Amino acid sequence: MTQEERQLPGPPGRGPGDAVRRLRREAAEIRAEVRAAPRRTVAAESLVCALAAAFGLIPLLLIPPDRPVLAVLEALWAVLLVAARRGRPVAAVLGAFPLLMGANVWVLAVVPLIVLSATRRIAPPRRAWRIVGMTCAALGGLTVAAGLFRWETLPMKLAENAVSAVLLLLLPTLAGTMLGRRRPLVDLLRERNAYLEQTRALTAAAARLEERTRIAREMHDLLGHRLSLISVHAGALELAAARQAPPLAGQVELLRTTAGTAMEELREILGVLRRTDLSDETGGDRGTYDDITALVTQSRQTGGGSVELVWSVPDTVEVGPRVRQAIHRVVREGLTNVLKHASGAPVLVEVKGTDAGIEVYVTNGVPRVPGDSQGGTSSGLAGLEERISLLGGTFGAGALPDGGFRVTAWLPSHPFQPSHTTNGPAPSPAPSPSEADAAPFSHAPRPPSGDGDTWRPGSNPPLSAQTLTWPRVLGAGCTAVLVVLPTAGFLIVLLVMAALG
Repeated sequence: MTQEERQLPGPPGRGPGDAVRRLRREAAEIRAEVRAAPRRTVAAESLVCALAAAFGLIPLLLIPPDRPVLAVLEALWAVLLVAARRGRPVAAVLGAFPLLMGANVWVLAVVPLIVLSATRRIAPPRRAWRIVGMTCAALGGLTVAAGLFRWETLPMKLAENAVSAVLLLLLPTLAGTMLGRRRPLVDLLRERNAYLEQTRALTAAAARLEERTRIAREMHDLLGHRLSLISVHAGALELAAARQAPPLAGQVELLRTTAGTAMEELREILGVLRRTDLSDETGGDRGTYDDITALVTQSRQTGGGSVELVWSVPDTVEVGPRVRQAIHRVVREGLTNVLKHASGAPVLVEVKGTDAGIEVYVTNGVPRVPGDSQGGTSSGLAGLEERISLLGGTFGAGALPDGGFRVTAWLPSHPFQPSHTTNGPAPSPAPSPSEADAAPFSHAPRPPSGDGDTWRPGSNPPLSAQTLTWPRVLGAGCTAVLVVLPTAGFLIVLLVMAALG
């Protein structure tokens, strides 16, 4: 052989140097996997390995085996296979056959767990069966090799190891492959459910947007035209009143400005209906002290009665835009009802702020002219109750014993989230009426109790995810458990015999 031939490298993967490098690389990969694994997984695996070691070593102290050194080595080998069953499932299955014919019978209880846990991670299932077939062949070859010097006991050994292979290898493999097939099916089912849920949400959103667009179009064509005519006629009437009836000029000007404000609010509502995202409503200046003061002043000028405002919202209380919008709607609806049903009656508007939420009260006394009401359908109060309930607040409206009427509302400082409960102290009663006056209210404003999940009327309670049905029972791996029952019975009998012997 020439010098050049001696310097030529050998085939890759051959020689002791390559084996050492491969072992180092494998050890580095194992360390990296352990470091990347969650702490809970590492702790659970360490506990399982410790239990496997205890189950394989502690009985040896009570019942000494014939070959103690070999029994201890088998227990340590079983612990190594338990640790390798997740990251190296093929190696764990192939390395399990020496345990079936070793001197330590207690490690046989670990073999089915190793095979079941490893084969469920081998895909496709036919590959797992191929690996288990190789393990059974190696077990048979080792049995024949060990029985060459004792031919009279070889048939009995082959029969015993065949039964052990069926109960400790084949049945756990069947259970493991069943669980391995179930996992991708469950993942696929979850993906399809998520896709269908997203499709349903998108379809519902598109339907809502289409309906809102249709409503906005109808409101623009009908209400917009009517309000424009009212505004034009009110402007002409203002000019005529300035020349012919100066005392009525203020009332006519209020009519014109009210028509203009109605047009602006209609445009805002149309903008809200046409938007796809309703998280932030328009009218950021609504619900402030200046806005509520303007509403009170306008109501005082229109109705001619005394309208007082008590504002006690600290500057430190942060109020969301949707809550401010709701405060504006409650005060405006309450003052409108006073003008329609109790014109000229004294009115007290109270807005209180706490760390938990906002309390709004609109209370009117007895009207000056009894029975002077324009009638109504109470649709405004029903709409307010729905709006406030969607924000997580409570709403109430009812007559007082002295003949007056009160509209009350409690609102959280920020919009209500369905997945959380809103806690807060119950709002205090209004200072003007007595405790007996508050008794007629069937819906006194109070925040949610916070006990358990918040449930709103009109929605169905969620079904329990733990409800057991036959498809869930079978799909949860109960069939796989039934498969390994003979294995468990065989192990119990075997270990009891070992303990008694």
